[in-house]
Amino acid sequence: MATLVTPGALSATAPDRARPRAVAAWLLVCCALVFAMVVVGGVTRLTHSGLSIVEWQPIVGTFPPSNDAEWQRAFDLYRQTPEYKLVNAGMALDEFKRIFWWEYAHRLLGRLIGAAFLLPFLYFLARRRIPDGYGWKLAGIFALGGAQGALGWFMVKSGLVDDPRVSPFRLTAHLVLAFVIFAAMLWVAMSLITTRDARDDTLARSARRWAIAVLALVAWMVVTGGFVAGIRAGFAYNTFPLMNGHVVPPEVLMLEPWWRNPFWNMATVQLDHRIGAWLLAIVVPLAWWRVVRSEASPRARIGAHLVLTMLAVQISLGIATLLLVVPLPLAAAHQAGAVLLFALALHLCHALETRSA
Repeated sequence: MATLVTPGALSATAPDRARPRAVAAWLLVCCALVFAMVVVGGVTRLTHSGLSIVEWQPIVGTFPPSNDAEWQRAFDLYRQTPEYKLVNAGMALDEFKRIFWWEYAHRLLGRLIGAAFLLPFLYFLARRRIPDGYGWKLAGIFALGGAQGALGWFMVKSGLVDDPRVSPFRLTAHLVLAFVIFAAMLWVAMSLITTRDARDDTLARSARRWAIAVLALVAWMVVTGGFVAGIRAGFAYNTFPLMNGHVVPPEVLMLEPWWRNPFWNMATVQLDHRIGAWLLAIVVPLAWWRVVRSEASPRARIGAHLVLTMLAVQISLGIATLLLVVPLPLAAAHQAGAVLLFALALHLCHALETRSA
């Protein structure tokens, strides 16, 4: 009689439990794909390509237009959108193809990530290779991936109605969920190849708290960065360290009611992002010092060095992107740097909780 294998029925054999590295390697590959997805998504936004495909066809949409008639149909649909009418009126078909391919690549990569996660998951599940306690976690990550696809289309729909720009709230939610999925996969992968550290001395606890503060600030930077991108606040106040000669621009509370300013006011949104960067510039060196002074593992010490170095790179990229008024290569590199800094901060938190198996 056939036995139904569910994510909860994951009692792997002893040799498989002792060797979860294949599962961890698969998750790390998926993390790399999500990293690429975030970068491609940033380029799609920066090239104003995200509204070029006006239909959500998860299966049929896998295949791009293959002849002149299909290309013309896709272009005709785009010509009915507010973006074409208000921004790109008179655009030629060849110009449309350039923005189409960026959005197509973004969606195709999303489908690839879904397949790259689901098929190995089913294989490991059928072979009982997933260690006890991880099956439902992995199933939950897959569910988040499905929600991300739906959220992406929900975001695109907001720019197909009246305003030829997507909602900054939906864009930020889409970005944040990508980071959540990335974090979940990376944390599980690291947990599969490490064990909890029994040490709980005062210095170790202090180092962990500082590492958590770093991760929280990086997460804050992701959220504020989403709103910077959503309202294109990077194209204003292109000076540093002051904002057009002011520490705090006088326009930060110009919108009424006041609560609209953190979301729709370019001055306030950019100031929030800058404050996060300044706080990281203070907190990360302190966290680094705490880790170095504690009896942290070599992995945690290396992790602290990497976070400190990556922060310097990321802040430099951010300043250059701002001063040069958001050139595509620098802006894409800055978005990639955000993912790397987040990954390193997460790794540091994990390293202070665990030790190598």
